[in-house]
Amino acid sequence: MTADSIVIRLCHDLEEMRACVALQKEVWNFSDAELVPLRMFVVADKIGGQIIAAFDGTEVVGFGLSIPGYRDGRSYLHSHMLAVRQNYRNAGLGRRIKLFQRDDALARGFKLIEWTFDPLEIKNAYLNIERLGAIARRYNINQYGITSSPLQGGLPTDRLVAEWWLKSKRVDSILKGNKSEFKPLQSVSIPAQIYEWKATPSTRERAKEIQDRTRDEFLKAFADNLAALGYERDEEGNGNFLLGKWEER
Repeated sequence: MTADSIVIRLCHDLEEMRACVALQKEVWNFSDAELVPLRMFVVADKIGGQIIAAFDGTEVVGFGLSIPGYRDGRSYLHSHMLAVRQNYRNAGLGRRIKLFQRDDALARGFKLIEWTFDPLEIKNAYLNIERLGAIARRYNINQYGITSSPLQGGLPTDRLVAEWWLKSKRVDSILKGNKSEFKPLQSVSIPAQIYEWKATPSTRERAKEIQDRTRDEFLKAFADNLAALGYERDEEGNGNFLLGKWEER
Protein backbone atom coordinates (compact mmCIF):
# COMPACT_ATOMS: atom_id res chain seq x y z
CA MET A 1 0.00 0.00 0.00
CA THR A 2 1.09 3.56 -0.78
CA ALA A 3 -0.77 6.72 0.10
CA ASP A 4 -1.12 7.51 -3.61
CA SER A 5 -3.19 4.34 -4.13
CA ILE A 6 -5.89 5.64 -1.79
CA VAL A 7 -8.88 7.60 -3.10
CA ILE A 8 -9.80 10.70 -1.06
CA ARG A 9 -13.17 12.40 -1.47
CA LEU A 10 -16.00 14.14 0.34
CA CYS A 11 -18.56 11.93 2.09
CA HIS A 12 -22.30 12.53 2.04
CA ASP A 13 -23.47 8.92 2.39
CA LEU A 14 -24.76 7.83 5.79
CA GLU A 15 -23.05 4.44 5.75
CA GLU A 16 -19.71 6.02 4.87
CA MET A 17 -20.10 8.39 7.80
CA ARG A 18 -20.92 5.40 9.99
CA ALA A 19 -17.61 3.85 8.92
CA CYS A 20 -15.85 7.07 9.98
CA VAL A 21 -17.41 6.80 13.43
CA ALA A 22 -16.19 3.21 13.71
CA LEU A 23 -12.67 4.25 12.68
CA GLN A 24 -12.74 7.01 15.29
CA LYS A 25 -13.43 4.36 17.95
CA GLU A 26 -10.63 2.18 16.58
CA VAL A 27 -8.01 4.96 16.55
CA TRP A 28 -8.72 6.73 19.85
CA ASN A 29 -10.46 3.92 21.77
CA PHE A 30 -12.78 6.45 23.41
CA SER A 31 -15.59 5.39 25.69
CA ASP A 32 -18.97 5.58 23.93
CA ALA A 33 -19.79 8.74 25.89
CA GLU A 34 -16.81 10.56 24.35
CA LEU A 35 -17.27 9.48 20.74
CA VAL A 36 -18.40 12.10 18.24
CA PRO A 37 -21.69 10.46 17.21
CA LEU A 38 -23.03 9.80 13.73
CA ARG A 39 -25.55 12.61 14.17
CA MET A 40 -22.73 15.15 14.47
CA PHE A 41 -21.14 13.91 11.25
CA VAL A 42 -24.50 14.36 9.51
CA VAL A 43 -24.95 17.86 10.96
CA ALA A 44 -21.42 18.87 9.89
CA ASP A 45 -22.20 17.83 6.34
CA LYS A 46 -25.50 19.75 6.33
CA ILE A 47 -24.21 23.07 7.75
CA GLY A 48 -21.15 23.65 5.60
CA GLY A 49 -18.52 21.48 7.28
CA GLN A 50 -16.48 18.69 5.74
CA ILE A 51 -16.54 14.93 5.99
CA ILE A 52 -13.50 13.79 4.01
CA ALA A 53 -12.68 10.10 3.82
CA ALA A 54 -9.82 8.07 2.40
CA PHE A 55 -10.84 4.80 0.73
CA ASP A 56 -8.86 1.66 0.01
CA GLY A 57 -11.37 0.13 -2.35
CA THR A 58 -14.64 0.46 -0.43
CA GLU A 59 -12.97 0.48 3.02
CA VAL A 60 -12.62 3.75 4.92
CA VAL A 61 -9.01 3.90 6.17
CA GLY A 62 -8.85 7.58 7.12
CA PHE A 63 -11.12 10.56 7.59
CA GLY A 64 -11.26 14.23 8.49
CA LEU A 65 -14.19 15.98 10.19
CA SER A 66 -14.56 19.78 10.09
CA ILE A 67 -17.28 22.18 11.22
CA PRO A 68 -17.71 25.86 10.37
CA GLY A 69 -16.72 28.44 12.97
CA TYR A 70 -16.78 32.21 13.46
CA ARG A 71 -14.45 34.41 15.48
CA ASP A 72 -13.12 37.98 15.30
CA GLY A 73 -15.36 38.82 12.37
CA ARG A 74 -14.11 35.90 10.27
CA SER A 75 -15.68 32.63 9.15
CA TYR A 76 -13.34 29.64 9.16
CA LEU A 77 -13.34 25.85 9.32
CA HIS A 78 -12.49 24.04 12.54
CA SER A 79 -10.91 20.67 11.75
CA HIS A 80 -12.05 18.66 14.75
CA MET A 81 -10.69 15.21 13.89
CA LEU A 82 -8.26 13.52 11.53
CA ALA A 83 -7.72 9.77 11.80
CA VAL A 84 -5.71 7.22 9.83
CA ARG A 85 -5.86 3.47 10.45
CA GLN A 86 -2.64 2.23 12.05
CA ASN A 87 -1.29 0.15 9.16
CA TYR A 88 -1.84 3.06 6.73
CA ARG A 89 0.23 5.57 8.71
CA ASN A 90 3.65 7.02 7.89
CA ALA A 91 2.95 6.99 4.16
CA GLY A 92 1.74 10.58 3.74
CA LEU A 93 -1.98 9.84 3.91
CA GLY A 94 -2.72 12.28 6.74
CA ARG A 95 -1.05 15.09 4.79
CA ARG A 96 -3.02 14.19 1.67
CA ILE A 97 -6.29 14.43 3.60
CA LYS A 98 -5.25 17.86 4.91
CA LEU A 99 -4.34 19.06 1.40
CA PHE A 100 -7.71 17.86 0.08
CA GLN A 101 -9.30 19.73 2.98
CA ARG A 102 -7.43 22.90 1.98
CA ASP A 103 -8.47 22.65 -1.67
CA ASP A 104 -12.13 22.20 -0.75
CA ALA A 105 -11.99 25.08 1.75
CA LEU A 106 -10.42 27.45 -0.79
CA ALA A 107 -13.02 26.48 -3.39
CA ARG A 108 -15.70 27.59 -0.92
CA GLY A 109 -14.04 30.87 -0.02
CA PHE A 110 -12.43 30.01 3.33
CA LYS A 111 -9.01 31.49 4.09
CA LEU A 112 -8.42 29.84 7.47
CA ILE A 113 -8.63 26.33 8.91
CA GLU A 114 -7.92 25.76 12.59
CA TRP A 115 -7.49 22.65 14.68
CA THR A 116 -6.02 21.73 18.05
CA PHE A 117 -3.17 19.32 18.71
CA ASP A 118 -1.28 17.93 21.67
CA PRO A 119 2.12 19.67 21.88
CA LEU A 120 3.60 16.46 23.32
CA GLU A 121 2.87 14.55 20.08
CA ILE A 122 6.13 15.04 18.19
CA LYS A 123 5.22 13.55 14.79
CA ASN A 124 1.93 15.42 14.66
CA ALA A 125 3.55 18.74 15.61
CA TYR A 126 6.16 18.29 12.88
CA LEU A 127 3.45 17.59 10.28
CA ASN A 128 1.35 20.57 11.30
CA ILE A 129 4.11 23.17 11.41
CA GLU A 130 6.87 21.98 9.07
CA ARG A 131 4.93 20.02 6.45
CA LEU A 132 1.67 22.01 6.31
CA GLY A 133 2.79 25.48 7.40
CA ALA A 134 0.36 25.98 10.27
CA ILE A 135 1.36 28.29 13.10
CA ALA A 136 0.38 28.19 16.79
CA ARG A 137 0.01 31.14 19.16
CA ARG A 138 -2.78 30.01 21.49
CA TYR A 139 -2.69 27.36 24.21
CA ASN A 140 -5.80 25.76 25.75
CA ILE A 141 -5.35 24.14 29.16
CA ASN A 142 -7.11 20.78 29.63
CA GLN A 143 -9.46 21.52 26.76
CA TYR A 144 -11.53 18.32 26.92
CA GLY A 145 -10.94 17.39 30.54
CA ILE A 146 -9.42 14.01 31.39
CA THR A 147 -10.28 11.70 28.50
CA SER A 148 -10.86 7.96 28.29
CA SER A 149 -8.46 7.60 25.35
CA PRO A 150 -5.29 5.73 26.36
CA LEU A 151 -3.36 7.89 23.89
CA GLN A 152 -3.56 10.77 26.38
CA GLY A 153 -1.98 8.70 29.17
CA GLY A 154 -4.29 10.17 31.80
CA LEU A 155 -2.77 13.65 31.40
CA PRO A 156 -4.80 16.85 31.07
CA THR A 157 -5.83 17.46 27.46
CA ASP A 158 -3.67 20.55 26.87
CA ARG A 159 -3.82 21.70 23.25
CA LEU A 160 -2.10 24.13 20.94
CA VAL A 161 -4.36 25.82 18.40
CA ALA A 162 -3.06 25.43 14.84
CA GLU A 163 -3.88 28.27 12.46
CA TRP A 164 -3.58 27.31 8.78
CA TRP A 165 -3.72 30.51 6.74
CA LEU A 166 -4.50 28.83 3.46
CA LYS A 167 -3.43 31.59 1.04
CA SER A 168 -0.49 32.96 3.01
CA LYS A 169 2.98 33.20 1.49
CA ARG A 170 4.23 30.97 4.31
CA VAL A 171 1.84 28.11 3.50
CA ASP A 172 2.35 28.46 -0.25
CA SER A 173 6.13 28.29 0.17
CA ILE A 174 6.11 25.34 2.59
CA LEU A 175 3.74 23.32 0.41
CA LYS A 176 6.22 23.82 -2.44
CA GLY A 177 8.89 22.18 -0.28
CA ASN A 178 10.65 25.25 1.09
CA LYS A 179 11.65 25.92 4.69
CA SER A 180 10.01 28.77 6.55
CA GLU A 181 12.36 31.70 7.00
CA PHE A 182 12.16 33.55 10.31
CA LYS A 183 14.35 34.48 13.27
CA PRO A 184 13.91 31.96 16.15
CA LEU A 185 13.68 33.84 19.44
CA GLN A 186 12.77 30.96 21.74
CA SER A 187 12.37 27.19 21.73
CA VAL A 188 10.28 24.60 23.58
CA SER A 189 11.72 21.09 23.73
CA ILE A 190 9.84 17.77 23.86
CA PRO A 191 11.84 14.62 24.76
CA ALA A 192 11.36 11.55 22.58
CA GLN A 193 10.70 9.45 25.72
CA ILE A 194 7.41 11.29 26.30
CA TYR A 195 5.42 8.51 24.59
CA GLU A 196 6.89 5.84 26.86
CA TRP A 197 6.48 8.00 29.96
CA LYS A 198 2.80 8.65 29.18
CA ALA A 199 2.06 4.98 28.52
CA THR A 200 3.69 3.64 31.70
CA PRO A 201 1.99 4.31 35.07
CA SER A 202 5.30 4.35 36.95
CA THR A 203 6.69 7.17 34.78
CA ARG A 204 3.50 9.12 34.12
CA GLU A 205 4.44 11.75 36.69
CA ARG A 206 7.57 12.46 34.63
CA ALA A 207 5.35 13.03 31.59
CA LYS A 208 3.20 15.38 33.67
CA GLU A 209 6.32 17.37 34.63
CA ILE A 210 7.16 17.79 30.94
CA GLN A 211 3.61 18.93 30.23
CA ASP A 212 3.71 21.44 33.10
CA ARG A 213 7.03 22.86 31.92
CA THR A 214 6.00 23.20 28.30
CA ARG A 215 2.64 24.70 29.31
CA ASP A 216 4.39 27.45 31.25
CA GLU A 217 6.85 28.09 28.42
CA PHE A 218 4.12 28.37 25.78
CA LEU A 219 1.87 30.59 27.88
CA LYS A 220 4.73 33.02 28.59
CA ALA A 221 5.89 33.03 24.97
CA PHE A 222 2.41 33.63 23.60
CA ALA A 223 1.88 36.44 26.11
CA ASP A 224 4.97 38.03 24.54
CA ASN A 225 3.33 37.78 21.08
CA LEU A 226 5.52 34.94 19.87
CA ALA A 227 4.20 32.11 17.70
CA ALA A 228 5.37 28.57 16.98
CA LEU A 229 6.69 28.88 13.42
CA GLY A 230 9.15 26.01 13.11
CA TYR A 231 9.78 22.50 14.38
CA GLU A 232 12.94 20.42 14.53
CA ARG A 233 13.51 16.72 15.21
CA ASP A 234 16.94 15.31 16.01
CA GLU A 235 18.38 11.85 15.35
CA GLU A 236 17.15 10.60 18.74
CA GLY A 237 13.56 11.65 17.94
CA ASN A 238 13.39 14.63 20.29
CA GLY A 239 11.21 17.52 19.16
CA ASN A 240 11.81 21.24 19.40
CA PHE A 241 9.32 24.04 18.71
CA LEU A 242 10.91 27.21 17.32
CA LEU A 243 9.11 30.43 18.20
CA GLY A 244 9.35 33.83 16.58
CA LYS A 245 7.30 36.81 15.38
CA TRP A 246 4.57 36.35 12.79
CA GLU A 247 2.74 39.24 11.18
CA GLU A 248 1.58 37.80 7.85
CA ARG A 249 -2.05 37.16 6.92
